[in-house]
Amino acid sequence: MTTRTAATEVTGPREPYDDHDVAPGAGQGPRPPASTSTRTGDDGDHRIGGGDGTMRHFTVHHDGVTIPVSRGGRGRPLVLCPGLNSTQADLSELAELLRRDYDVVTFDLRGHGLASGAARYSFDGFLSDLVAVLDELERHDPAAAPVLVGYSLGADLAVRLTAERPGAVTGLVLIDGANPLPEPFVTDADLAQFRAMARDQARSAERAKGTARQVLLTARDIFALGQEIDEVRSGILDRYREIDRPIHMIMSTAIAGDSTEGRAPRHNQLWRSGVERLVREQPHIATSWLDTGHQLVFTHAPRIAEIIRRAHHPSATHAS
Repeated sequence: MTTRTAATEVTGPREPYDDHDVAPGAGQGPRPPASTSTRTGDDGDHRIGGGDGTMRHFTVHHDGVTIPVSRGGRGRPLVLCPGLNSTQADLSELAELLRRDYDVVTFDLRGHGLASGAARYSFDGFLSDLVAVLDELERHDPAAAPVLVGYSLGADLAVRLTAERPGAVTGLVLIDGANPLPEPFVTDADLAQFRAMARDQARSAERAKGTARQVLLTARDIFALGQEIDEVRSGILDRYREIDRPIHMIMSTAIAGDSTEGRAPRHNQLWRSGVERLVREQPHIATSWLDTGHQLVFTHAPRIAEIIRRAHHPSATHAS
């Protein structure tokens, strides 16, 4: 893998949307960017180690795409992986809260934010982005395996990576994703609704074009990825059986919204049933339920940061 470092823009979050959420309406602008100091390397001096409170920005080049990475904070390393249709700019509130106690690494998946686009998008492609970021961190500090926090699709990527590379992380926090659903989330009865949601998400993404919050995926990309994620979750229980690291799940009670009509009640019950199924088999997995929807990582960032601190204490270590 060939890498170099370069400066990138830091900006605030937009109003988010994700793989099983309709994009919210326009009109709410992004929060102002956090005040940061910036230290960047060049091709000959990566200087991407962290832990001293200084913000650093660098890029990872692999598989024909460019992945922008930001690192800053103090303490043990923590990598924050975004989900489908979300960016590291979207996660800035949670990242800033965590930087008080952790050396936080954030990045954009291909086709999101400041990352370059790709010819096609797939679960394996996004997984390779996460792997490339972790490989670059390990290359500079092989003794410091991070806590890995994944949101939505990012949680599924985190489970797959940890199952395949158990020594790569010290523990997992999975936010509203990686759910071993007992049956498909999207059935034939849901297809029209989810196609419409994908179109809405793609149209909403147009407003962020050219910014650190942009998403380059088309409606067809988004819809196809939703189906692929469903397929991944149908077999994810086996992946959990391969993981020997501490896991804490932070889940929403209303991933499909709080409506009592239509398909929402089925989707919300299915979401809870999947987690209950997992915990019955793997009782060591801790779970926190938040009475909110899939945007919990944006609407409940302080609560989520506190749960992460309790689950993986900033001063703790874990042998690989």
